[in-house]
Amino acid sequence: MSISGFSFVFWRIFQIVTLIPTVGMLSYFVDRYDRINALTPRSILVLFIVSVLAAAWTIATLFLYSRARHSANFVAFIDLLFVGAFIGAVYCLRGISDADCSGWSRNGSYNADLGIFEVTGNYWRLNVDKECAMLKACFAFGIMNCIFFFVTFLLALLVHRNHGDRVVVKRETLNWRRLATPRRIQRPAGRQTDSIMACV
Repeated sequence: MSISGFSFVFWRIFQIVTLIPTVGMLSYFVDRYDRINALTPRSILVLFIVSVLAAAWTIATLFLYSRARHSANFVAFIDLLFVGAFIGAVYCLRGISDADCSGWSRNGSYNADLGIFEVTGNYWRLNVDKECAMLKACFAFGIMNCIFFFVTFLLALLVHRNHGDRVVVKRETLNWRRLATPRRIQRPAGRQTDSIMACV
């Protein structure tokens, strides 16, 4: 396997690592909207569908790499389609990019008596909106996968360039003497004359 082949496999594994959490987080939202019998927002649904298809494609091409190597142009074309699909999905989810998903809040006060003096203060707590943070993470993974699929598009083209289909030409020669031997066996007179002449 060439360096481009190893790189292709490495980036495919990296894509799977980033696609599985994306599919998991977005399936949480799809299930949540399904439970309340509401339509899933288009921004979530588009990225979910693209991520599921991309995860299936990356797993299939990783496990069938020996076949994908022979059709590397097709693999490169599909990867380029996924680049466009992820760009569209990230564009649909662009509204989450400006959201602030976390903040500090005062959670009461504390009082400590140290004998001579007393210490008072406020408790601070980090509040994170789980749904907002999950959508923001999916948005970031979508941008990352745009880049990753473009890289595997280029690597698939390199794999095609470095992997030439080796054509084996097998040359068979027909030995006419072997084919003619049965005819000589049928004519024993010719052999006798040859042997008589050899004796003389």
